[in-house]
Amino acid sequence: MLEEFKKFALRGNVVDLAIGVIIGAAFSRIVDSMVSDLFMPIIGAVTGGLDFSNYFLGLSKEVTATSLAEARKQGAVLAFGNFITVAINFLIIAWVLFMVVKGINKLQRSEGEKVKEKPEDMANVKLLAEIRDLLKERSAL
Repeated sequence: MLEEFKKFALRGNVVDLAIGVIIGAAFSRIVDSMVSDLFMPIIGAVTGGLDFSNYFLGLSKEVTATSLAEARKQGAVLAFGNFITVAINFLIIAWVLFMVVKGINKLQRSEGEKVKEKPEDMANVKLLAEIRDLLKERSAL
């Protein structure tokens, strides 16, 4: 059983998946920082100081705080501002990943076209086809 597990754990797909998860986690931190440190302040400046992270709705009468952190200590809150921030994070991550995949696909297509466009390969194929045809003619005689 240990040998089976070793084969499973060391297969290429499992290792690739683990690497992808680790890189994805690091990428997520970068995008979180980009959103919270770059985009949200710009959005706040454009909208007149709007800070989504402190938008909440207290679900009980005990919640009187003006910041989300303090309000959570006082009772249940509906933190819709935090949800907006997370939704913006998701949209930015999805857009960046879309652009990365689009770029990779474009590179793969251009590499495939380069392979197809080699004139010496086409000449070799034509020459081999002529040799084949000549050999067929000789064997037919």
